Amino acid sequence: MARVRYFAAAEELAGRAEETRAEATLGGLRRALAAEHPGLGGILPRCAVLVAGSRVDDDTALDADTLVDVLPPFAGG
Repeated sequence: MARVRYFAAAEELAGRAEETRAEATLGGLRRALAAEHPGLGGILPRCAVLVAGSRVDDDTALDADTLVDVLPPFAGG
């Protein structure tokens, strides 16, 4: 199971700081998160979703040792 960490607004909308997930690919994870957390689904397309610290395609496989970070767009200067 992949470990998913949420930051800032993504954490608020998911209702948790992190969780473990069983989806096999990043695309599957994105679809499941949008379905389970409708508010998060609204910002997820604009979020940086990093797998092991890198941006990757939705067909990237996730396994038990995978760390996924969901980072919403940040404003500031």
